[in-house]
Amino acid sequence: MLIRNRKTMSTGLVLGISFFGILALIFSPVFGEGRNGLEYSDALFNKLAKGSSYFVPELSAGLKQAEKEELAVNVKLENPEQAAKAAKIFATAAPATTSNGAELRIKGNLAKLLEAVLKDSNSMYFNKGDELRQKYAMDEKEVMAIWWGALNRATKELQKAKNTRQSNLILEVMKKGIEPAYNFYKIDPESISGKAFTATSLLVFYVLYTMWWGFGIFYLFDGLGLSMQKAKVKQEV
Repeated sequence: MLIRNRKTMSTGLVLGISFFGILALIFSPVFGEGRNGLEYSDALFNKLAKGSSYFVPELSAGLKQAEKEELAVNVKLENPEQAAKAAKIFATAAPATTSNGAELRIKGNLAKLLEAVLKDSNSMYFNKGDELRQKYAMDEKEVMAIWWGALNRATKELQKAKNTRQSNLILEVMKKGIEPAYNFYKIDPESISGKAFTATSLLVFYVLYTMWWGFGIFYLFDGLGLSMQKAKVKQEV
């Protein structure tokens, strides 16, 4: 191997070797509970994301506008079994809800129905899935999936009927209530204010570590005499 610049080659080697040394440390299970660095940072940012995704109180307060509104919509689910399960869940807040084959006929007070959705979402958000299991005799994540699936189809039917107000209200409860509760289930929420230093340090480290490798490659190539130079502009005579 032809080395043109020993100084920059040495610098590049030091940066490259130290980069892979730190990479080995990152993948080592030394960050508590047998986790490696990636698992630790992933868990931390999931906790922080969950901590900033709690909207149940605001959503519940927003349901006052729908206290006197009735929801009546028929939706087609995947199969009769799914429709029967959905009818059982919906009937706890909208007793007139029934199923016929794969069709679910939702009928009840809109505010009461969505309040029931938020109550279940709240239980899931705080990792109290046992409350849903006892209430419905079903797996807690299945319950939330059924809420979401049936309501999602209901919003499409409402949009077809030009009832965008009810559709938007349901969509907001789905996106800010059901989805965070389901996606972050069994993750303990953390406030960014309590982990600001750790989170900032990880982000700064990520940027510096990326640059670390970039400079390592740059110095290695420079040591080999390979560098990028601006091409000379040919002037016409």
